[in-house]
Amino acid sequence: MENKKPLILITNDDGFLAKGIEALTESVRDLGEIIVVAPDGPRSGMSSAITSLQPLRAHLEREEENLKIYSCSGTPVDCVKLGISQLANRKPDIVLSGVNHGSNAAVAVLYSGTMGAALEGALFKIPAVGFSLLDHRHDADFTYTKEYIRRITKQVLEEGLPVGTCLNVNIPKGNSLKGIRICKQTPGQWIKEFMKSKDGANKDIFWLTGEFANDTPNDEMTDEWALANRYVSVVPVQVDMTNHKHLNSIKSWEKLI
Repeated sequence: MENKKPLILITNDDGFLAKGIEALTESVRDLGEIIVVAPDGPRSGMSSAITSLQPLRAHLEREEENLKIYSCSGTPVDCVKLGISQLANRKPDIVLSGVNHGSNAAVAVLYSGTMGAALEGALFKIPAVGFSLLDHRHDADFTYTKEYIRRITKQVLEEGLPVGTCLNVNIPKGNSLKGIRICKQTPGQWIKEFMKSKDGANKDIFWLTGEFANDTPNDEMTDEWALANRYVSVVPVQVDMTNHKHLNSIKSWEKLI
């Protein structure tokens, strides 16, 4: 039986031309056969959105030995679905998403197209990892991310992940990183989310902005603490959003409602 290399499906939410997805692909290029299916332009904040009212288009942008790069007209989740069901010649062994330009730590995981794609991989029972660098700049330096991308990807390929679970990996920018910390998601919320302004017709418009209010700034188990202290944060995230701990606490409602 032929001993095939692992098939690695790569996507992102910044578009197939983003520097981050180029760095991600370079980091794992020799670890397997790679298929990149990424949006044809920026799709940040898409979470797990899918395209349902119009057809998707995919275009083969480049092909080399063990590498195919497709652009897709849809969302990051569309890219994963299309890659798995239509464009890949077999089921991927791992789904990698990123590297996102900017953090997806704490509650940002709920809005992130990068993590929406990783969760979609987990939904297909494929080990998946979303990578983000804490640098929003278009020309961000991904030099120091590559070592951690490679190490984490190799570990997941070797050890796997629980079914329905993916990893949310955030990396501080710059060098002198202290290592990896396995963390929990930081609790908190975004505040002062909009800046009010006027358009050319003197009508009100609102720009998304804001800042993150950390509920537990001194909790060393959280991803925000790890990142602030120069660690790469790794948070296991699951598809099942059921609060199993509190199922029984509202069980009595069945008779009350």
